[in-house]
Amino acid sequence: MMKQPTHVNGIVRWTGVDQDVARQQSKERKMVVLRQEIGEVLREIRQRQGRTLREVSHLARVSLGYLSEVERGQKEASSELLASIAQALDVPLSVVLRLVSDRIAVAEGVLVPDTIPAEIAAEYTTVIPDELPDDLGLGLAARA
Repeated sequence: MMKQPTHVNGIVRWTGVDQDVARQQSKERKMVVLRQEIGEVLREIRQRQGRTLREVSHLARVSLGYLSEVERGQKEASSELLASIAQALDVPLSVVLRLVSDRIAVAEGVLVPDTIPAEIAAEYTTVIPDELPDDLGLGLAARA
């Protein structure tokens, strides 16, 4: 089908648009569940460190079963518990949350830059030359 504009009361509407395709595309996006993303990040960190659930649960002062449920995304961990687990894993909470944020951005199809764009950074950056001008160096030497 080809889209064609139709004007109705000054509003442009498109005829020939397959509404079923548009609905299907919006449904294809996987709904992001925050507790699942947090759990997967915590599990990945723990497994990369070669540590057991028992060891981390002991250090975080949380039951082994509860930590397991958090990692499987079945339980919503409080901010205090997340901080305790991150500390037990010896990883800053900010790193855990950044990894979770990156996973969510990918799921949502959003590009989040790792750095400040150059045009913004240029507004706040003072250029410091690598070398002093010759006359400035002579003036400083004369004062010494």
